[in-house]
Amino acid sequence: MNLPLLSQPPTCDPTERWCQAVFDWTQNAWLASYADLLIAKPLQIVMVLVIAFVVRWLLHRTINRLTRGNGKPPKLLSPLRERRGDSLTYELLSERRRQRAKTIGSVLKSLTSFLIFGLAVIYVLQVLGVQIAPVLASAGVLGVAVAFGAQNLVRDFLSGMFMMVEDQYGVGDVVDLGEATGSVEAVGLRVTTLRDINGTVWYVRNGEILRVGNSSQGFAVAVVDFPISHNSDVQKAIEVAGEVATDATSKEPLSNDVLEPPEMLGVDQITSDTVTLRLTVKVRPGRQWAVQRRLRVEVKRAYDDSAIEPPYPNGRPLPPDTLSTTS
Repeated sequence: MNLPLLSQPPTCDPTERWCQAVFDWTQNAWLASYADLLIAKPLQIVMVLVIAFVVRWLLHRTINRLTRGNGKPPKLLSPLRERRGDSLTYELLSERRRQRAKTIGSVLKSLTSFLIFGLAVIYVLQVLGVQIAPVLASAGVLGVAVAFGAQNLVRDFLSGMFMMVEDQYGVGDVVDLGEATGSVEAVGLRVTTLRDINGTVWYVRNGEILRVGNSSQGFAVAVVDFPISHNSDVQKAIEVAGEVATDATSKEPLSNDVLEPPEMLGVDQITSDTVTLRLTVKVRPGRQWAVQRRLRVEVKRAYDDSAIEPPYPNGRPLPPDTLSTTS
């Protein structure tokens, strides 16, 4: 009974291009009347998804090529400012750049995937005849709720992203993050990992970092203090320390770390027990502590040869009558 109906030509809408074509191919009026739903819309959805995956693959491939250095600085970092310490070895510098480029690249890939698939979902809903406005409004409310509930996580990611872009610190830098101070071992969008002088590994959330003191950018200053007793000749102690420091920094191994000649500042502090002299040297970043230790050894040896007394001879404080006499 339905066969004549199926063979009758359907009343196709002019906008439905597949209706007449399906009827011509199948001579089935029912199939032709639903051709737009069964053929046209699925084909449109497949085309949208294929284009989305192809565009995503091309963009991810481009980002991967920009983040791979192949022995050279990654191209992704070329437009960004780089603040690196000259004291970093090639391995640390490469690891620093690799982690920075990898982290920024992962963020870019996540953003591109979100945008591409988000647009694809919107196009698919439009093809299916779904009203987009209520969906977008609901998604906006849900996004606000999620962002409010995970605001600490969002703050960590945003802080990590800005830190990466500005290159505030990287792998191999010696930094002071407030509660934790040490050498940076890994940098991520959410957590920074560093190891202190005692070997303790610290995991610091980027959103909790309010200030950063970086001792590995540009140059550093080695500050060396020399305490002497009130009985010593201060001017002679200043001259001896200046001469010894100048001579020591002009020879290896200190000459490899020193950028400028030492500057003898003179008397920095006077207490009831000591007179403290201060000397500064501009050195390569991260080498100030080694230079300080070496200069203390050299000046201590010169003071012993020149009979310049320490504030506590033989490790004991001076007698009160001696202090009253010398002061």
